[in-house]
Amino acid sequence: MNRDRLNALADEFRALQDDIVAGVENVEAQHGGSTFVEDAWTRPGGGGGRTRVLTSGKVWERGGVNFSEVEGEASPGLKAQMNTQADRFWAAEVSLVLHPKNPHVPIVHMNVRHFALSDWTSWFGGDVDLT
Repeated sequence: MNRDRLNALADEFRALQDDIVAGVENVEAQHGGSTFVEDAWTRPGGGGGRTRVLTSGKVWERGGVNFSEVEGEASPGLKAQMNTQADRFWAAEVSLVLHPKNPHVPIVHMNVRHFALSDWTSWFGGDVDLT
């Protein structure tokens, strides 16, 4: 794992979270609505994140836009599933769920993530859907 590359990816994911939150808050501000509340957290095994939640908005009834970056020792189960001898893992993601007040507007869910192992195996993944 190239630490500089992983740090740069984490910075991009943090910026994505910031941009999404700013966009949602901008729409809320135009309607006299709410802002997000942040809860920063740490993971005992390594890493942490920022959970941001909006409640009682004028446009969005409720929403969460979250960032996490975690790392640690690769478990035996992970090694078996991935067919690897990598001893460490690293993962970062941004995820969101936004529930609009208007019942005719769909709920949006999105997740984008990057996972890396110390043997240089890595991949991006994610999805977005409207419900």
